[in-house]
Amino acid sequence: MGQRLKGKIAIITGAGSGIGRACMMIFAREGARVAGISRTQAALDETLAGVSKEGGEGIVVADDLSRVEGTKAIVNATLQAYGRVDILVNAAGVGWSWNEKSPGSMEDIAATSDEKWREVMSINLDSCFYICREVINIMKQQGGGAIVNVGSISGMLGMKNAHTYTAAKGAMINLTRSIAVTYAADNIRANCVAPGYTDTPMIEDVIGAFDDETLAESLTPMARAGQPEEMAYPCLFLASDEASYCNGILMPVDGGKHIWQYNG
Repeated sequence: MGQRLKGKIAIITGAGSGIGRACMMIFAREGARVAGISRTQAALDETLAGVSKEGGEGIVVADDLSRVEGTKAIVNATLQAYGRVDILVNAAGVGWSWNEKSPGSMEDIAATSDEKWREVMSINLDSCFYICREVINIMKQQGGGAIVNVGSISGMLGMKNAHTYTAAKGAMINLTRSIAVTYAADNIRANCVAPGYTDTPMIEDVIGAFDDETLAESLTPMARAGQPEEMAYPCLFLASDEASYCNGILMPVDGGKHIWQYNG
């Protein structure tokens, strides 16, 4: 077991699956005690079992981070268990697959209802606001910390649909930058990882496109989707003391797709 995060306490949102689960496993392996939150207890229990199997230590809380009460639940549980918060990884959110559960949530702006706008914004952006606000106040009191927000390259580039999603992720990116410049004097660093196509439940209904070699080559230069662990390791770096002079950066982790987009 590694020691890059030895003695650190990390809150990881979206811990029930995908990138959040991968962060829980890898951070625990690297010596952190981890506190995970998502909506589904069964999924969290699976994550925690994996953490324990590898000799890590952690707790989980099932709650809704789009409510202030959910934020307070995970923060209070973490403080009660471990007494401090050194790291926040904000990986909670919904993406393309949410459209199956909530039809109309991933449309272009002209086809998006007030209800769907508020729904996706509350899950993807309000949750980031609530958890960052809560944790920053704790980090200021204890002398510092590291925040890693998991955005998306769609927040950098835009899309023809899913406009609420792209707006939320774009806002997360700029919120991260604002946190970075405001709280650097409090020894708090904030950075953002922007994943591209990642093999998680969020895009499970479109991941099959990578089975077509020609189509895969048109989606990203590496012609494959990333794995959750390939997103979690950049989060690990930015959360660790190795990244002590990284503040306010946006790190695309997308196999090079953003380069194609920027160059037409």
